[in-house]
Amino acid sequence: MKNHHIKAVFFDLDGTLRHSVPEGAQVFDEYLISLGYLLTEEARRRALRWEYLYWANSPDLRDDLLAHSADTENFWNEYTRRRLVAVGLSPAEAKELAPQVSAHMGEMYKPQSIVPADVQRLLPALKEAGYLLAVISNRDEPFHELLDSHNLSEYFHFSLAAGEVDIYKPEPGIFQHALERANVSAQETVYVGDNYFADVVGSRRAGLHAVLYDPNGIFPEADCPTIKSFDEFDAVIAGL
Repeated sequence: MKNHHIKAVFFDLDGTLRHSVPEGAQVFDEYLISLGYLLTEEARRRALRWEYLYWANSPDLRDDLLAHSADTENFWNEYTRRRLVAVGLSPAEAKELAPQVSAHMGEMYKPQSIVPADVQRLLPALKEAGYLLAVISNRDEPFHELLDSHNLSEYFHFSLAAGEVDIYKPEPGIFQHALERANVSAQETVYVGDNYFADVVGSRRAGLHAVLYDPNGIFPEADCPTIKSFDEFDAVIAGL
């Protein structure tokens, strides 16, 4: 597995190393279907791509956080309204239905947090091969306890939440902070994440090698190495 040109591998956290089961999009769409809405596969995929773009520190996200920073309920109502439009509802329908769907998600969505088996196989192999490993997330707060709860902390030299430095992916500054902390160059570092808009765009802006983890084929047009399973990662890193 060792590529002697690469010294460090940085990972995204949510949706990459750690997964919510079931996914929020699944519960959201199934509730709409239960209300009688017919959602095509194309519409569901379009809404998923919208989610990735929204959470990549998009202008819409920043506007919503600014407008509703003291009101979590209204923030999620507005997020739900936007997602309903993305899945195909008219703006009027989305505005009317958003409070009901948001309330349902708040009451019923209680996902389990898991680390998939392929991640559990990969991390010890990378550490044994001598790579410096780190986690970089767009979370607001440090997440050491979460890594501890999943028995992941032993594999990572450090973790970095965007809120700690007030720089969010896809801005390159968060990656530059991580490179300085790891004392490695961008050309010696791979970044792996599931969000093309945040992870691939952002890490490339900082000069890192980007690998997209896309198990559901959300980004078929991605112009970077792509894996559907972490069991494929050794072949990808060997080719960098």
